[in-house]
Amino acid sequence: MTHFKVVEQFEDTALVAVRLETGRTHQIRVHFSSIGHPLAGDDLYGGQVQLISRQALHSFELKFVHPVHKQEMIFHKMYPEDMKRLAPLTLNLQTI
Repeated sequence: MTHFKVVEQFEDTALVAVRLETGRTHQIRVHFSSIGHPLAGDDLYGGQVQLISRQALHSFELKFVHPVHKQEMIFHKMYPEDMKRLAPLTLNLQTI
């Protein structure tokens, strides 16, 4: 299962927040392609490569319970420079 919401709509692209319940290979790419919205830069699943030369897919937050210490671990990583050029992303991604 893939849950998503459109965070911000741009002219030819959109920023979406995605939460996975399952973790299948290529899950996000396949699900978005199947609803007619492939990822920018994902030529394998129908995305356009004019705006970015790789899949426009970025994990902003990774959260899990440590298997030994049983503490919740949370890691954040801001989006890379090539993705910043896709759209005027001015929002704070921590609010997603």
